[in-house]
Amino acid sequence: MVGRHAARSRRAALTALGALVLTALPSAASAAPPPVPGPRPAVARTPDAAAAPARMLSAMERDLKLAPGQAEARLVNEAEAGTRAGMLRNTLGDRFAGAWVSGATSAELTVATTDAADTAAIEAQGAKAAVVGKNLAELRAVKEKLDAAAVRTRTRQTPVWYVDVRTNRVTVQATSESAATAFLTTAGVSGQDAGVRVSPDQPRVLEDLVGGDAFYINDQARCSIGFSVTKDDQQGFATAGHCGDPGATTTGFNEADQGTFQASTFPGKDMAWVGVNSDWTATPDVKAQDGEKIQVAGSVEALVGASVCRSGSTTGWHCGTIQQHDTSVTYPEGTVNGLTETTVCAEPGDSGGPFVSGTQAQGTTSGGSGDCTNGGTTFYQPVNPLLSDFGLTLKTTSAASQTPAPQDNAAADAWAAGRVYEVGTTVSFDGMRYRCLQSHQAQGAGSPASTPALWQRA
Repeated sequence: MVGRHAARSRRAALTALGALVLTALPSAASAAPPPVPGPRPAVARTPDAAAAPARMLSAMERDLKLAPGQAEARLVNEAEAGTRAGMLRNTLGDRFAGAWVSGATSAELTVATTDAADTAAIEAQGAKAAVVGKNLAELRAVKEKLDAAAVRTRTRQTPVWYVDVRTNRVTVQATSESAATAFLTTAGVSGQDAGVRVSPDQPRVLEDLVGGDAFYINDQARCSIGFSVTKDDQQGFATAGHCGDPGATTTGFNEADQGTFQASTFPGKDMAWVGVNSDWTATPDVKAQDGEKIQVAGSVEALVGASVCRSGSTTGWHCGTIQQHDTSVTYPEGTVNGLTETTVCAEPGDSGGPFVSGTQAQGTTSGGSGDCTNGGTTFYQPVNPLLSDFGLTLKTTSAASQTPAPQDNAAADAWAAGRVYEVGTTVSFDGMRYRCLQSHQAQGAGSPASTPALWQRA
């Protein structure tokens, strides 16, 4: 499944039929006494954090305007920051209000808390403390009111809303102040709990088994492969839900019969997976630049501010940064919740393609605004919820094909490869208790005892 689509005229025709154009967008309980601040402590980092090929590093330097050597340093810093943030999130409990990285090499980690007494503990982990008024749970509660209101009212004039941990507020993007006010009033949200960003632009979905390769749906539209996955003995790939309905058939970049959509959710979420026939083989590969490939090692969720790169069958390989998680976006077809907003550009046909941070899978391209000539904003569907919802196992360099453990409370206590774990989840393994530091799907080769970047003893 390597290479570009062979029939250029056919691809152009299908893109014209199935693609939607983009519009421009400008760019818990009380804790023990905190430790005394000291030198930045050494922590484990996400496995394979620096295993990025030269082409990926050069694309990061181009798109993020980095000096030689800064891209590799950035990936290492972001991986370590994720572990530090997870440790502090577990320590602060309900006082935690978010975390993000900043600087050309992401050398500065900021952790927000609602209690100034946590400052010393945060600084002891080599992070900068931000004392704010609302914790993360309170911010999410405000956004949930907006999510609920979007079900009963039209939101095309208020197409985007999200939790912005850097400003400690929920932000609504609207075409006018009056549209934002009407939406906030309907949701029962006061102006003190939410800010407004006025923009005339409205995102649209990017219509149009190596991540980034083209595939065609019912011979009418083109999208991009996201990540290879398995379910029992069935091989396939994850992609965007708006690319096809269950039962829709697909052909590959080479126009050969490929597979069938097994499940699809859109709107609400923007996720789907395609089961392929025996002519296709799932690989951990994602297409980068000039034919080079990146091999996915896992699905550890990156922090706000972290670098992220995207592959797509229209525009290829482009990089940017994560702006915020848990974003709600209204497309003409309806509202999608739980997306991640980025500064990466994309164009029609890139839909469904993979987002990676280093060698960690992040999500599949949903929609956005702008283009790769003038720049833009792109949203992706996080991959971990997709894997969990559909019971899929991500194909990685370390994981064999297997069926994920059931995603239910009764089976949640014992650690199991294939299960998606959220920050703060506790598990038992080899007679010990561990607490999750970073959201991820557990890989067969990475038990809690052997991955200190992802788990700490509880």
